[in-house]
Amino acid sequence: MTRGSHATGTALGIHAALPEGHEDGRLEIDNNTAENCIRPFVTGRKNWLFSGSPKGAEVSATLYSLVETAKANGLEPWVYLNHLFEHLPTAKTPEAIAALLPHNLKLDDLKRGGSIL
Repeated sequence: MTRGSHATGTALGIHAALPEGHEDGRLEIDNNTAENCIRPFVTGRKNWLFSGSPKGAEVSATLYSLVETAKANGLEPWVYLNHLFEHLPTAKTPEAIAALLPHNLKLDDLKRGGSIL
């Protein structure tokens, strides 16, 4: 089987699923949202060469992930990180830690928690 015939067969095989996707108005037609979220990472990738160590790079990636996830969940990153760093030391169970994840919080939760806005 040639590459062209394989590609044609693949395209024909997925053709039946395409119309269903177009009928669902919740689906984005492009991935601009995802691309815009990773733009800061792409812009700063040369800076990461100077993380100092693999552990430093891992910590940076974790922090960037928390910031972007907070943004994606409608939270102000600075307020969320203050809340997280204030409450994480007392979170002793997996459930308590999970409750601090951005998708489990609302802006009102952060205000009630005493975080500085």
